[in-house]
Amino acid sequence: MLVNNLGIFEVKSFLEIPDEGWLRFFEVNVLSGVRLTRHYLPGMQRKNWGRVIFISSESAVHIPAEMIHYGMTKTAQVAESLVGTGITVNSVLAGPTASEGVGSFVQGVAKQQGVTPAEVEREFFEKMRPTSLLKRFEKPEEVAAVVTFVASAQGGIVNGAAVRADGGVVKAVL
Repeated sequence: MLVNNLGIFEVKSFLEIPDEGWLRFFEVNVLSGVRLTRHYLPGMQRKNWGRVIFISSESAVHIPAEMIHYGMTKTAQVAESLVGTGITVNSVLAGPTASEGVGSFVQGVAKQQGVTPAEVEREFFEKMRPTSLLKRFEKPEEVAAVVTFVASAQGGIVNGAAVRADGGVVKAVL
């Protein structure tokens, strides 16, 4: 099993992102997973079994204006399957998650604005992700539970999918 979970983000307007920024985001968020998959896939093919999971984001579908370069890389992580094998390739589209990076970002904004982290979180969901049904940051262990199922033997029917675990941020029937 391979879970590609490396990712970086930053809040920056389109006009402030230089070419180097776009390339850095693509290198870290996309090519790191491509390279790891290319490394481990031959072993999976020999066994005719494996799981490749990209931790993507609701930003793959609902690209945020304040992080367009991040959203572009998350769209690129929506992977397809290896037809006719026991190997599945999926992406989990997590919603805004209380990762270490998000926690540091929220703390920094709270300090800068002289408010509590809880107030920053509330305002984030009011203004930046108003469609969220959850109205809070997902816990990493909640996302991990979805990944655990997708990686399991029972999850083998989930293949070539973008599995939404976005807390209802993306408004779609399907």
